[in-house]
Amino acid sequence: MWCLPTVRPNVSEMFKCSSSLRRFHSPMLKQATAARFSTTSSSPYLPPLFSVAPMMEWTDNHYRTLARIITKHAWLYTEMIAAQTLIHQQTNLTGLLLVLHQDRFLAFSPQQHPIVLQLGGSNVESLAKAAKLSHPYGYDEINLNCGCPSPKVAGHGCFGVTLMLNPKLVGEAMSAIADNTNVPVTVKCRIGVDDHDSYDELCDFVYKVSTLSPTRHFIVHSRKALLGGISPADNRRIPPLKYEYYYALARDFPDLKFTINGGITSVSKVNAALEKGAHGVMPLADPGTC
Repeated sequence: MWCLPTVRPNVSEMFKCSSSLRRFHSPMLKQATAARFSTTSSSPYLPPLFSVAPMMEWTDNHYRTLARIITKHAWLYTEMIAAQTLIHQQTNLTGLLLVLHQDRFLAFSPQQHPIVLQLGGSNVESLAKAAKLSHPYGYDEINLNCGCPSPKVAGHGCFGVTLMLNPKLVGEAMSAIADNTNVPVTVKCRIGVDDHDSYDELCDFVYKVSTLSPTRHFIVHSRKALLGGISPADNRRIPPLKYEYYYALARDFPDLKFTINGGITSVSKVNAALEKGAHGVMPLADPGTC
């Protein structure tokens, strides 16, 4: 039995966070970055200390280029890209980083490293194919979206946050993704879905996914998702934050790494989370963030 312990993104605030972290935590950031890019490093997996959240229709190439000018160490995410989209568009994928005008789905400039590709989908075979298609581009991680409550995503079968209701499927999907890439694979999720919001159920999800696959890093939005017709914006506001779930996961799964997400809107909140023991922080970035 698991037990608990007793409009537009604010770009300037997000990157003030990154600049502040670079000043106060730069040795940690540089150590983590160096270890992640070293092909000979035998160091354990180090999660990003600070990440810019994936945002639908926002974190495209233009946004990430601007972000990288502002911050050299923050990890950047693509928008969520549906695995099926990559398969349908594979004849238009160049496999080349710099052919941005021809390949709007996967190409990016080398300056954007470190960068994470976020995939969406639930079909294991499709996710495996998408991971294989992304391999030539050299992403630093591949992340599966298990947290988006948008009706456009969660309303289309087992997709987005509804995947949390089927941890076995997620574990199989993550294993298939890992078999088709040589970079770490991660999951972004909520702490629950509708009435499936107990800490035991969250632990069951994390345990099954991590034992069925090489997933060792979870980005946890510390709210549950409500699928009863409320908007994605309300899903980032109405369900209460339960940071105690996040810190309990870090305690109960010492061999895994967890990044905290949800409601973190200032430098002081970022530093407070790190001081309390968060492995990594992904601040709030409003529109399209799951």
